[in-house]
Amino acid sequence: MSKKIKIMVAAFALIMFGFTAQAADPVRIGYSIAKTGLFSKAAPSQISAYELWAELVNKAGGLNIAGIKRPIKLIWYDDESNPTKSAQIYEKLITQDKVDLLIAPWGTPHHLNVAGVVQKYKFPMVGNTAASVAVRQIKPGNIWFPTPMFPDKVAAELVKLLQANGVKSAAVISNVLPFSSENRQYLLPALKKAGIAVKVNEQYPPDVKDMTTMLTAIKQAKVDAVIGLAYPADSFLYMGQAKGIGISAPFQFLLVGPTIDAFGKAFGKFADGIVTMGHWSPAQKAWPRAKPFFKAYKAKYKGMNPDYLDTAIAYMSLEILEQAVAKAGLDKNKLRQVISSDTFDTINGPVKFKGIENAITPVAFLQQQAGQMELIWPKKIATSKFMKR
Repeated sequence: MSKKIKIMVAAFALIMFGFTAQAADPVRIGYSIAKTGLFSKAAPSQISAYELWAELVNKAGGLNIAGIKRPIKLIWYDDESNPTKSAQIYEKLITQDKVDLLIAPWGTPHHLNVAGVVQKYKFPMVGNTAASVAVRQIKPGNIWFPTPMFPDKVAAELVKLLQANGVKSAAVISNVLPFSSENRQYLLPALKKAGIAVKVNEQYPPDVKDMTTMLTAIKQAKVDAVIGLAYPADSFLYMGQAKGIGISAPFQFLLVGPTIDAFGKAFGKFADGIVTMGHWSPAQKAWPRAKPFFKAYKAKYKGMNPDYLDTAIAYMSLEILEQAVAKAGLDKNKLRQVISSDTFDTINGPVKFKGIENAITPVAFLQQQAGQMELIWPKKIATSKFMKR
């Protein structure tokens, strides 16, 4: 072999080695999460989705970046349940850590604060566990929300579900935290307009330890429905004390909490009949991605079920991001255009955005039946009918 050929071969080898090394460089994906603080008990439902997705993608050879597969490396920081700190972390992820992609924090206040950061740097991010009419004030183009569970829409659909099941009177108890309060703001006038009498209407602090007085009033009022606009901790408290007091309303709704695996395990058959918000189920055969995700989750987390709300929404956001970067690569302008215009295939069926909102997935409700979560509303995606408690 001539000296010239040897040099050419060596040069080619160096080029190929450099290309291979570059192709194998991990995709750095950053986020903040509430590992400590007020929301720390809720955040694991989102973290588990992130870790499962990264594991499955890496096992399949890596994230497809416009035709080149690269392993995923997750970079995260504890935002201590503080929305201001969350925004600071996302700025750090962009400017100092120089991550390739962003995924969302937990909760509406955090999303609202982080929205300003992604807009400032024109860094596209698919949101997930956030639902507030306030997000509609965000300028479209850098953040999108896969869940349809905005409080004004939830109120309208919940009233339809109540009417469909003959509810004439209700008790409404609500946490004073923002998401509960916003749902209450839209629900009370919707109930009044529908002619459903509100016989008990109470609010309570986030750290409530005793609901005895409220629940006693509800029992005495003999209402058709109890609507608890609760977070996970107070949903658990409600269930424990409702059982002792003997709340027997045929329709009982808790806003957030019943979708968590620990809820069903804690209350067993007593949880059957509880209705909650959620738009995903592995039993919906029209969504072929749903059951494989469900099985993979249970396999990784030793038989534990995913949170039918937060884990599902978080995983949807990752599927959208994965499909978008497969087409657009890491170019922020191309990525923004693809997310804004394409239709994505998710565990919850097709998703397409109109502005910042999901234009396809309907507002929906779940109910625990015989230990399983079933979609009961709307009828077009229902896996079972409503069951009275």
